[in-house]
Amino acid sequence: MKASIITQPGGPEVLVLQEREKPSIKATEVLVKVIAAGVNRPDVAQRAGRYPAPPGAPADIPGLELAGIIVETGAEVTTLKIGDEVCALVAGGAYAEFCTVPAELCLPVPKGLTMVEAASLPETFFTVWSNVFDRGSLKSEESLLLHGGSSGIGTTAIQMAKALGNTVYATAGSDEKCSYCESLGADKCINYKTEDFEEVIKTITNNKGVDVILDMVGGSYIPKNLNILADDGRLVFINAMKGFKTEVDFLKVMQKRLTITGSTLRPRPNSFKAQIAQNLIKHVWPLIEQGQIKPTIYKTFPLEKANEAHALMESNEHMGKIVLKVS
Repeated sequence: MKASIITQPGGPEVLVLQEREKPSIKATEVLVKVIAAGVNRPDVAQRAGRYPAPPGAPADIPGLELAGIIVETGAEVTTLKIGDEVCALVAGGAYAEFCTVPAELCLPVPKGLTMVEAASLPETFFTVWSNVFDRGSLKSEESLLLHGGSSGIGTTAIQMAKALGNTVYATAGSDEKCSYCESLGADKCINYKTEDFEEVIKTITNNKGVDVILDMVGGSYIPKNLNILADDGRLVFINAMKGFKTEVDFLKVMQKRLTITGSTLRPRPNSFKAQIAQNLIKHVWPLIEQGQIKPTIYKTFPLEKANEAHALMESNEHMGKIVLKVS
């Protein structure tokens, strides 16, 4: 099979298309002929040498999400069959013509979606559900603030939270990106380059603040986040692009009864991810099929140009998802 290989840690240019042996499946896995694969920040970090693959995942083939057709099933797989069209979350290896997938992490391609659209779903949808609704305990009619609103995570969270009855605020780095977030359902998107999001949130919430913040920025955002969380608010980290360390006023945490938490999804066991998959099928897949939540595809690239896809992601110019067309 053809696969996009990380030839050495480095910039986008180290991704090179090569021939590899088609992988073999375990009894609880299926082999998927990959039609499309999503591109995500962890792929970029893995390519740069900052985020090694977990045990059992391909060390040099990135890719955490895919859509395709099952061509082989393991001896213990009873819920899927050859020919099924699925999208799936994987621990790595999606930038290839074939990829092994734990059967319990396969989801049906939502009705009405293309394979490219389906490939854009798993990584961000699993991440948002796990961190916003499970870990962040966002309840109906509560408010959510998303940093990085125009990213794949952001555009997913905006739509998901809005469809489930929440007030949604976001931050983004240009007026164009803010307009895009608002077109997806954000009640207000704040251009962090021209406005102070802390002051804007205080104003529009009458100093009440927001119930949940999903943060992938960290650094100087952390004390500002604590200032604008409502009483009993929850701050959830999924990355810290501006740094993991800062000074925190824990008196404020105590006075407002705040919860500070976070997670990484990739190393969690399949049983944990499988529970998220079932929640998505039950609560979110119907909203996608009804058109209340739509995939946000910014640009596609052929597999041999995965390096260009990574360069685009690192430029931060995109709004929504970047997807590779594999076969």
